[in-house]
Amino acid sequence: MTKSFSFGLLTASMLALSAGAAFADYELNILHINDFHSRIESINKFDSTCSAEEEGKKECFGGAARLKTVIDQRRQALSGKNVVLLNAGDNFQGSLFYTTYKGAAEAEFLNLMKFDAMTVGNHEFDDSEDGLATFLDKVQFPVVTANVKATAASKLGDRIKPSLVLDVAGQKIGIVGAVTNDTAELSSPGPNVTIADDVEAITAAVQDLKGQGVNKIIALTHVGYPRDLALIAKIPDVDVVVGGHSHSLLSNTDPKAEGPYPTMVDNPGGYKVPVVQAASYSKYLGDLVVNFDDSGVVKDAKGDPILIDSSFTADPAVITRIAELAKPIEELRKKVIGSSESPIEGDRKVCRVKECSMGNLVADAMLDRTKNQGVTIAVQNGGGLRASIDGGEVTQGEVITVLPFQNTLATFETTGADVVKALENGVSQIDQGAGRFPQVAGLKFSFDQAKPVGSRVGDVQVKEGDSFTPIDPAKTYKVATNNFMRAGGDGYSIFKDGKNAYDYGPDLADVTAEYVAAHSPYKPYTDGRVTELAQAAPAPSASEPAPAAPATPAPSTEPSPAPAAPAPSTEPAPAPAAPAPAAPAPTAEPAPAASTPAATTPSTHVIAAGDTFWDLAVTFYGDGTMWRKLSDANGNPNPRHLTVGKEIEVPAK
Repeated sequence: MTKSFSFGLLTASMLALSAGAAFADYELNILHINDFHSRIESINKFDSTCSAEEEGKKECFGGAARLKTVIDQRRQALSGKNVVLLNAGDNFQGSLFYTTYKGAAEAEFLNLMKFDAMTVGNHEFDDSEDGLATFLDKVQFPVVTANVKATAASKLGDRIKPSLVLDVAGQKIGIVGAVTNDTAELSSPGPNVTIADDVEAITAAVQDLKGQGVNKIIALTHVGYPRDLALIAKIPDVDVVVGGHSHSLLSNTDPKAEGPYPTMVDNPGGYKVPVVQAASYSKYLGDLVVNFDDSGVVKDAKGDPILIDSSFTADPAVITRIAELAKPIEELRKKVIGSSESPIEGDRKVCRVKECSMGNLVADAMLDRTKNQGVTIAVQNGGGLRASIDGGEVTQGEVITVLPFQNTLATFETTGADVVKALENGVSQIDQGAGRFPQVAGLKFSFDQAKPVGSRVGDVQVKEGDSFTPIDPAKTYKVATNNFMRAGGDGYSIFKDGKNAYDYGPDLADVTAEYVAAHSPYKPYTDGRVTELAQAAPAPSASEPAPAAPATPAPSTEPSPAPAAPAPSTEPAPAPAAPAPAAPAPTAEPAPAASTPAATTPSTHVIAAGDTFWDLAVTFYGDGTMWRKLSDANGNPNPRHLTVGKEIEVPAK
């Protein structure tokens, strides 16, 4: 283990003392959350606001009141021990509380939990620096983000520091923050805030802490699990990574987990770095125990996130305060605008990799609203869809939870060639589950993920009357989208050049609610408008070793001007590089737990980022060498480039 150390001169008496007794190890308990996303009230299984009926059935999770209860209980249980509580960003955006109070409600409840430190997430800039400045006025805990650089004209002032040092039982604990490099593309920080490179900023801040004699350093990041694994955990002298942004559930017991908790990463310095994240929406509290030796090197780390379900009693004082704040928005939220025959799928693991029923609903609604203007194509980014809706009555509040960003309907004219370029952008980061994936109406297309970025899209057809015809590259088409994408958000820079643009249409949530009302009872559907071509690649030779998990790609950080509109998130979906059993996506039949692997009957599995046949064979059969059984059953695709979102057959063992 070779962390970089600097020692002063030891006196003879200190040397004598050290010879007689070794320094004791230091245990640190790290409690943490990430991607709260304004889930102040409890949530249901669809990540939407839980109803009174669901509360009565004990079907609810999280919310500020339960979260405070769990934090208080853990602090009490750890009384006398060393504890820090960390927040990895994206507290804004996701409910009517944010829409109404613009961060003030989130600040109030987070203050009650007494965080020791927070990093900002990209969504903290959704209402430009103004919204974040108001939040900073109210929070009573430090905010650290090393790569946020505010000018003298910024309202942020110097309130966001690169790092801080906590004194925990006489030990110095360094906290260094960072937000995703593409925040300017995903959100709206404005002209007075620059987002610097995360790795460079963290590296500099860590070395500054080392110069202050700090040898236990936590990187508190909002850059996503894949980047934490690939880059952040490998920065010299970073000891622990507490992350957010990708909404990654890490667990040692949940078969849907994207990796183990913690995921241990080899640092080039010769030591291991635990990386953790705790899903999102206040559903889990991360609970990590780290043991350091007297030199500040991690000896071991263990833990698991705590599922905040109905077994925890919500804090009554917080419940009362939530009810007070909810009064102004109750009437709007409870308004029934229609019904749905079945659940409308808006899960991020689906809508960011393939056609989904929520994507079709929103895109159809956009097209229907603008068809009298001659619009024939609609494009909505999958990352802008933030929840599913269950079957039965649909309320205005549920629709706003799905589309919380107050984006407006935007229209413009562009050529067929540029439409194709936009679709290419939409599928360019599908392996990361990026939010730019295009949900469409008025056209259909296919794509091949195995092809190079920029040449994946094919067979683009537009609807003319009751039939589809190939898109004409030279023809001008009228297109509807949201104002975030029209301003170049999510990499859709081609839309910025659109002609005769109008970005100030009605709120997208209102457009969707009116469409549901007009088509009630709404029947969710998919119709094949977006098709992924099956990959055809030769299977490895018999002598080839079983495929390993692919190296995790770092999220793209292509520069783009910050759009002025509120910005839907495009957090990359997790793609773990750690050699843990791959987890099935929520839409697939859950794999058996690792302790009892046995696929006794045929089943299916939806490929998630990072899956390999070897790992899936371990999960389903308990034996990685049986990976060829899976390969043979699915046409022998390239085992190192499995198609994310594709459903495969799992034969019985």
